[in-house]
Amino acid sequence: MVTSKQATQMTKKIALITGASKGIGLALARKMVSENFIVIGTSRSGSIPGVANADFHPLALDLSKPSSLESACTQLLDQFPRIDVLINNAGIGPDLGAKKPDWQSFHSTFEVNVSGTVFFTEKLISAIHDNGIILNVSSKMGAIDLCELTDSVAYRMSKSALNMYTKLLANRLQGNIRVASVHPGWVKTSITKGNLIHGRLTPEQSAERIFEFLISDFDTGAFWNAETESDLPW
Repeated sequence: MVTSKQATQMTKKIALITGASKGIGLALARKMVSENFIVIGTSRSGSIPGVANADFHPLALDLSKPSSLESACTQLLDQFPRIDVLINNAGIGPDLGAKKPDWQSFHSTFEVNVSGTVFFTEKLISAIHDNGIILNVSSKMGAIDLCELTDSVAYRMSKSALNMYTKLLANRLQGNIRVASVHPGWVKTSITKGNLIHGRLTPEQSAERIFEFLISDFDTGAFWNAETESDLPW
């Protein structure tokens, strides 16, 4: 006998958004719930009070800890039959604006933005439905052709590495799952004080544009600028 919960999961698409407790991730979670998705949103604590909806499911995940990845994936695969959309949004930038790298911030940035994101994704690929989507929230700061400054070494390098992972996944999953990197724009988030003051988009505006890209017929392997709605160079 099929339960009402199982029936809902069969009729609605299921999206997983990492880093959904604030900023772009929270705005995306709210947007996608409003668009009739079942949304699983992760945060380090597992608590996301900002979305009150029966179709929203918070999940504890710390991308810097392999044990947390294992636990989160076990819970996901036990509770949900599949994933239709994976949005790798979680990321940190402790060295944003710094002129030179330091060991600790470099290490922590790569733990979350690269290692954790890659290995979390790898554990879930088999659960992603055919014709599913993986979106990596990157940054044009990771675009090598656009780099003219010298600051934010770890952050820039981590986003370049994430972009390479996007291309590798697009090649590997060709014909089954579409994969893209998305620059969300200069968004008013707390990742830096400057963003809150000078950002050109609100999290809600960025989420709206990312969602429109998500539901479009985009080509796998794309690097998309949500702010200008145009392709970016790698």
